[in-house]
Order: sequence, then structure tokens, then C-alpha cells
Amino acid sequence: MASVPTKLRSAVSPVCSRMKSAVPATHGLPKLQPQDQSEVPEHFTKPVKMMASEALVETMVRQKVSTVFGIVGSAFMDALDLFPEAGIRFLPVQHEQNAAHMADGYSRISGKHGVCTAQNGPGVTNFVTGVAAAYWAHSPVVVLSPEAGSMGVGHGGFQEVDQLPLFKPITKYQGHVNNPLRMSEISNRAFDVAMSERGPTQINVPRDYLYHEGMYEIATPRVVEKGSGGPQSILAAVELIKTAKNPVILAGGGVTMSGAQDEVSELAALLSAPIAVTYLHNDAMPSDDPHYAGPLGYQGSQAAMYSIRDADVVIALGTRLSPFGTLPQYGEEYWPSNAKIIQVETDERRIGLTKKIDVGIGGDVKLAAKELTEKLRAGGSLDCDDNRAERQMKFSQLKAAWAEKLDSITYSDVESSSGRIRPRQALRALEKGMVPDSIVSTDIGNICSVSNSYLSFKHKGPSMLAAMTFGNCGYAFPAAMGAKVAAPDRNCVAYCGDGAWGMQLNEVMTCIRENVPTTAVVFNNGQWGAEKKNQVLWFGDRYVGVQLHNPWSYAEIARSMCAEGITCTHVDQVTDALEQANKNQAEGKTTVIEVMVTKELGDPFRRDAMKLPLRHLEKYRETCQTEESGTGQPTDL
Repeated sequence: MASVPTKLRSAVSPVCSRMKSAVPATHGLPKLQPQDQSEVPEHFTKPVKMMASEALVETMVRQKVSTVFGIVGSAFMDALDLFPEAGIRFLPVQHEQNAAHMADGYSRISGKHGVCTAQNGPGVTNFVTGVAAAYWAHSPVVVLSPEAGSMGVGHGGFQEVDQLPLFKPITKYQGHVNNPLRMSEISNRAFDVAMSERGPTQINVPRDYLYHEGMYEIATPRVVEKGSGGPQSILAAVELIKTAKNPVILAGGGVTMSGAQDEVSELAALLSAPIAVTYLHNDAMPSDDPHYAGPLGYQGSQAAMYSIRDADVVIALGTRLSPFGTLPQYGEEYWPSNAKIIQVETDERRIGLTKKIDVGIGGDVKLAAKELTEKLRAGGSLDCDDNRAERQMKFSQLKAAWAEKLDSITYSDVESSSGRIRPRQALRALEKGMVPDSIVSTDIGNICSVSNSYLSFKHKGPSMLAAMTFGNCGYAFPAAMGAKVAAPDRNCVAYCGDGAWGMQLNEVMTCIRENVPTTAVVFNNGQWGAEKKNQVLWFGDRYVGVQLHNPWSYAEIARSMCAEGITCTHVDQVTDALEQANKNQAEGKTTVIEVMVTKELGDPFRRDAMKLPLRHLEKYRETCQTEESGTGQPTDL
């Protein structure tokens, strides 16, 4: 194992050492609450006199909320004052967008609600981007948004803005507390809908209502049991699968959310069907499942793509079939044009929305996969039994060919600067340094997205986080922090580009202050890579707004915040650096690994949406382009 040179090792200043020794182990944590819940509080069964802020907090207690992310504000302070006695940890952050991302990561890993709150007006508006990302990730995030006092609405007072329209298109339910006596009823509904419909909800409360005194009975959480789907649609799917000669399963995020890995694996084994996973859901199935083919989408697995391409029946489980996740890759269109499609999705509005399907099943994917397997076993012979051995051999060949090709493109010779690491080689080295139960969160961006080629997970359960198709920068680190709060015993790692890192590095302070040890891997190549790729290919290498002059060290900045910082300038250092960061995290330390990478860029994201520029005005004629770049790489490589 290559050692990390002394000058690259992390160091902690004496000031940081004194700070760490001064922070108590219970810093920021709520008071411990009794575990015995046998005695039901009186106010859970009948109206009791209390303040509206007490009703709100007790509703959260009944919904088993244990952590709230946000920034302190006077608008909700009367409720905040109750959090420690209620057993709720308030985790203060550096920016409200990051609080929403933390709530997102927390909810996806824990399976519980992720809750965030902030000051009315500017605090709440900062939530919008994070909530939009949670919406497309189907995360049960609850936004507690206090608003301007009821008697001042419309006067243009301090920090006033109409908050409901901002969140309308990115929430499953908006509960505006129009009367303080409805505090528990409306708040409880927001928690229920967030979980039953898998998406963000909003509780909007005029700030003066928290001071209302009245008789309140705390509402009972409502759990709606879901079924496997309509009997006729299940039967139609069974009949279609029975006649399939080359069935392939496509597992989406719903498989992870419902904990359906075992049921999907059982169905795949019955059919000897390859299992491809949808884009950014590399954790939908354990990678050591014998039928696992890898991810579709940007820089995904060709074994998965070719399996889907050759399928005559695609069984899409727990996926909305995002159009972005099935765009052509490696210069090939792989989505099958003639295959029959079965789509199982709990949100019935998404069935058949983006792809033409033959059978749609509105149901829970865990139950649906189980019932499909049972009915197929009981229904006699399967056409795919006739060529089982042949299909298994072909699938093995596809996996071997992809592994060989991935090695080839990872280690191919490309001219690069000394003291810099090729991005794919860095990603492969990081893959080698991951502990088995790691949770990895990725930002949008060129290198982070290329990691789709390398990220796989054997852990059975949620292990990968991303901003999904909303694709905003600044997601990875706060989401990984939320995951760490949800699963403190698991190793949490964020992949960030140097551009996006500028949006989230402030949360290193939160990690230190609140004892949330998390690892960030920052790819420092001095550019907004994904956008620069577009300017390389279509705009004649005219670089506008994409070059980043970084005369500093991100590792040194981390050390100044009392975190650990490691800089890697050679690929042999990368695995060692991550292994050291893993050890640091186990010891309660946050680490920033700065990986000095080349300016080499992967394929563009949106070849489908870009065109060569055409100009008519004489002053702009020189910016016309008639053909794409011949090399596809930056001129300053």
C-alpha cells in the first residue's frame, strides 16, 4: 500500500485541538427521553389545554421526529425552545439549502421523515432548491415554514413573502395553518402525506399562531397500507412474462424505498433475468447478486444497456422511467423499440408517462414482485426456460466484456499534466478504498457523474444519494451529512467537483461544531467541467465562465476549520487517502480529500439538447461553428 507523503498528511492546529477538547460529547443533542411508551399521554387521546407551539411539537413527537435541520430564527423560536425536552435535536447549519439537502439524505437513509425549518422569508426561500431535489428523489421531507404574522400579511413587512406558491410544484401537499386550533391536524397530515406519497410536504404557519392558547388533541399518524396492484394488471403481467424469451428486469429507486431487493432477486432467479438498475440508483440491488448487470444512464454499464437492448420483455420495477436515464450512451441507442414493457410504480400518475408501456401496475413493488413470482411459479412452464443456459452464458460474456472495456478506458494513455491524476483512475482508486457499507453521495458534474461507471454497493439497503434529475450543484456533502446523522455507524462519503464544492464547503464547520464526521472528496481541476465540455464540443473551445483559478488548497481550508485535510497528486495516494479518511470518520473526524485531477472530460450530458451555434449578425459571425471538436478535450488539457 502506498503511503501518503508527510507533507500531504492531515494536520490539526493547536487551536483546533483545544476546540475539540472543549466540545462535550453531548454537544447539540436533546435530552434523552424514556424508551417506555406504554403510557399514552393524555393529550394523545383527548383535548388538553396547551399552546399551539406545544401542539406542533407534540405532533412531531408523535410522528417520531428526532432531528430537525435548519438555522435558528425568531419566527419559530417558541416551538424551538421545546425541542430539547421533546427529545428533538435541532442541528444548526450554515445555509438553509443545505439543511434541506441534509433532511433529504437523512430521510432516504433512515426511511423516516427528514425535517427542516428556518426563518420566514429569506430563510424559507433558501429551501426551494433543496426541496426540488427531494421532490424528484421522492424523499419524505417535511418543510416547517413559519410565515409573517397574520395581521401583517400584505403590508410588505419585514421578511414577508408569499411562501406557498414557491413550493406548490415541488411538494405533494401544502398544509397552511389557517386557524391555530388546526395546528396538529394540518401538521399531522403533512407528515402522513410525505410518507404515503413519497415526497416533500410543507407546513406553513403564521408566526403569531404559535402563541395561541387552546384545547388541543394531538392527531394520530395515519399509515395507509398499499397493495401489490390490481388483480387484472398482475394477471396480464404474468401472462406477458410467461411468453417472454429474453426477459430483463429494470430496478429503480422504489426497490430501495420498499426494501424489495430479496423479492426482485427471487423473481430474477426464477427467470434467469439480468437486473439493470436505473440511473443514480446503483444501490437498488446488491452488486454481488448473480443477476446484477449494473446501472443505465450516463456512463453506465454496457452490460446493463445491452441486456435491455436485447430484451423482448422489460419488467420495470419501482421506476418512473425517467427519460434522462435512458438517453443514448457510448454513441449507441439502447432502449428497446420493440420490447413489451411492464411498469410497476406506486405513483399511478407516473405509469406510462415517459415510455409507451403494455402493462401498468399501480402498487408497492415489494408486494408486486412477490406476487408475480408466486403466480409465475404456480402457472406452469415459462418460455424463457428453453434458452436459460444460452442466456446465462451471454450475460456472463456481457459482464466480462464491460469489465474489460471499463479497465481499458480507465487506464488508457491520455496526455496529462504532471502532478495531476486522471479522473477515471482516481474514481477506480476510490472504489478500492471504500468500506463495504459505505454511503456515497454524488454531486452533478462531469467527474462525479462519470463515477456511475464505478459505484456499486453490496449493502442491502439505501447506500447512494444524488440530486437525481433535478441535477443541482451543492447537493453531495450536506446529503452525506444527513445520511451520517441517520446512520452514524456507516461510513459516509461525498464526491464533489471544485466548482460545486464552493457551495457547500461551509458545512465543514457544521460537521465540526455538531460532531457529524463526514468525508468529502473534492476533484480539483480548475473548471466547471460539465459546462466546459459543451464549449469544447460546440463552441470552438471558447471558454466563458468555466475556468476556475484556485490559488488555494481545499485541504488547507479544511484544516483551518479544524477538519482533517489530505491532498493527492498521484493516483497511488488516493486509495490510502480514503482509507485514512475512513479511519478518521470512525474516530469522529471530518476529512476533506483534495484530489488534483487533470482537465480531461467525459462525454457531454445533453448531446440531445445542444446544437452548433449559427449567427446572423456580422459582429458574431466568427463564433459560428460548422463541426464539433475533433479531439473532444479542452485545449488546456
